[in-house]
Amino acid sequence: MYDGFAQTPCSSASCEGARRDKVIRDELHRSRRYSRVTAGDQHPMQSNRIRTKSTYACKCEVAKRFRGRMLPWVVLLVVATAGAHAQTGTSDYPNRPIRLLVPFSAGGTADIVARSIAQAFGGILGQQIVVDNRPGSGGILGTELATLAPKDGYTAVIGNISTIAVSPALYPKLQYDPLRDFSPVALIASAPFVMVTSVSLGPKTVKEFIALARTRPGKLNYASTGIGSPGHLAAAVLASSANIEMQHVPYKALGTALTDLFSGEVHLLFLGIAPSQAQLKAGKVRAIAISSRSRSRLMPDVPTVAEAGIPKFDVTGWYGLFVPRGTPSGVITRLNATMAKAASIPELEKRFTGLGAELFAHSVSQFAGFVDAEIRKWGKVVRESGIQPE
Repeated sequence: MYDGFAQTPCSSASCEGARRDKVIRDELHRSRRYSRVTAGDQHPMQSNRIRTKSTYACKCEVAKRFRGRMLPWVVLLVVATAGAHAQTGTSDYPNRPIRLLVPFSAGGTADIVARSIAQAFGGILGQQIVVDNRPGSGGILGTELATLAPKDGYTAVIGNISTIAVSPALYPKLQYDPLRDFSPVALIASAPFVMVTSVSLGPKTVKEFIALARTRPGKLNYASTGIGSPGHLAAAVLASSANIEMQHVPYKALGTALTDLFSGEVHLLFLGIAPSQAQLKAGKVRAIAISSRSRSRLMPDVPTVAEAGIPKFDVTGWYGLFVPRGTPSGVITRLNATMAKAASIPELEKRFTGLGAELFAHSVSQFAGFVDAEIRKWGKVVRESGIQPE
């Protein structure tokens, strides 16, 4: 039966013998009236040919055609094997400790967030999560270090609004690009800020503060923990949105900023919920608004800035988990699912509430969209406000 191969023999030396064999075979058939060789019977002179319906194809040609036919299947087999190998590479993940880079000093909020998550992740994954503090340049050095790590899922980094969304816009020569160099894994938590004023200043609402600032252009000032910090950007957005003029006074330490706020040296500060509680209870500062788009369940009686007539005002600190770009998607999915499980642990939720933060369980795509929006948002704020690094 015709097998689809070409029927014209090649000109190789081995095939020349095949042609002679065919002549002899035809002569024998004519003289002895041989019947056609049936399938499975091997004629002595068929050693170098394959029987077809009307003629033959030589072994050389068969080999060529066989290779041509089989090549696509070989390619598919290689791809399937590679895919199976990649799947196998993540099926037992993690099988050794994971390093969690924290680009801030030990003892700070980012460090507490990282160590809390590390403990929860370790229990869920069954592997130790080693927290590695690498502070410097407002989180830039440790974040840059993460870009050099192997893309195998055994190095992750804590990112926040400053290192991922603000610094790339503030420092054009930054050695990393958050979208190019990192893959978002999971949003860990968000923490709004409280807009607090000096008790001696007078205003008790955002509207009253704006009205006062308009009567004293350039006379009111606000404190922050540094140029480009969330508190700095929040006040800058407020001034731009409300069309008021205020002076920025950056501080190296929050304690010093609070002391000057108590005394009336500075008039406004966007402060984290957790550190604001003691000052509010002592009556040293007045909370007039929450910086997030909606009210915080941690301070439900405090209105948002947006409620005071500044639409779409939303400044929220956040912490997320990132891995070097190129890390297998299976690893990212596993880590995201682990964060979702961790967010449901009551003890962890209680710990984050004490930090003034709320845990989240976003999908990978939701977090990626959030990061992209934050980068665009704060890049625009930095450009339009003309903020320059120190």
